[in-house]
Amino acid sequence: MLFRSGFVEFLSSLSLVSKIVLLALVLFSIASWAIILYKWRLFRALNTSDQRFLKVFSQQEYPLEATREVHRHKESALAVVYVEVVRCYQLDGHSADSRLADESLRVGGENLPTQRYVERVLAHAIQEQINKTEAYLPFLATTGNITPFVGLLGTVLGIIDAFREIGIQGTASISAVAPGVAEALVATAAGLFTAIPAVIAYNYFLSRVRQMAFRMDRFAIELTNALEMRGIREGVGQP
Repeated sequence: MLFRSGFVEFLSSLSLVSKIVLLALVLFSIASWAIILYKWRLFRALNTSDQRFLKVFSQQEYPLEATREVHRHKESALAVVYVEVVRCYQLDGHSADSRLADESLRVGGENLPTQRYVERVLAHAIQEQINKTEAYLPFLATTGNITPFVGLLGTVLGIIDAFREIGIQGTASISAVAPGVAEALVATAAGLFTAIPAVIAYNYFLSRVRQMAFRMDRFAIELTNALEMRGIREGVGQP
């Protein structure tokens, strides 16, 4: 077998270019696996926090009463979206957001934000959460795209080196060709070993981002509809 003589001896037999290629692939693999583990824990925590916040929100008689429990769900993306909507309706005459003064309606002596303003705030909050969850995903995509080519580069250079050795030795027997070709193909195997998990993880996490975005959109629609139907007359509870 290729590593029968020992892994250290095998590495020492490689050319400098092959060693650099393998080192680059190892670094890509370590970084991608670190990101995979981090994102897996992140999405699991986000899903758990969202489910807990939805449970608390559904138990409230009035939509804005859930503000008392928001501080317990800081990791929830839905809670962040909820807070942004609540801020739109905290208009007791001296809101900290001066933009509300220009984009609000006065109903029954109270300033209420326009639907257009609320939609813009929601879109910004949702996009901000999506951007946070998409962090590091481009690295996985890049790893999946380029590492096979890096491995192929190492293989090509290794085969070139093997044929050069054949020319120097003046023989083309299997015993002379096979070791060099086998060592060169290790780079391709390493590239595929690095790329395949990265591509699978990227597609999986991208689907989780889409699911989270859909969940936030659905929650935002339900919340704004509930607030509109209630007329926002109950006020905002304080934690």
